[in-house]
This record gives sequence, C-alpha cells and structure tokens, in this order.
Amino acid sequence: MSDHVYKIVELAGSSQKGLEDAICGAIKRADKTLRNLRWFEVVQIRGHVKDGEPCHYQVILKAGFTLDGEEG
Repeated sequence: MSDHVYKIVELAGSSQKGLEDAICGAIKRADKTLRNLRWFEVVQIRGHVKDGEPCHYQVILKAGFTLDGEEG
C-alpha cells in the first residue's frame, strides 16, 4: 500500500429528495473542478421541517483528493 498526501476540502450539499442525493450532488459538483477525488466523510447532517415532515436535507462533508503527481 502506497503512502499518500491528501488535500481536504469542506463541501455542503442539499436536496429535497434525501441525504444520499445531497451527498451525491456535492461530490458530483466538486468532481467538475477538483481532480483526483478519493474519499468523503459526512461530518454534519441537518434538515428543514415543514408541517411535521422533513422536506429538505443538508449535509456537510469533507472530501479528500490526492495532489497532482500521486497515483490513487
């Protein structure tokens, strides 16, 4: 197993559909501008309640990517 150095960024994703959609949206968007994304960690979950039901979800996540020149 190789040793790696990762840069870590914090992202916020949101969705009316659910947590998984919020996570996927944040990762897909970040992948458009960041190269070599390798992992993510959800660090916060929150949402909005309307009429006693969850209606909007938000996740804060950390995403790690390898620096240029490192193989994944």
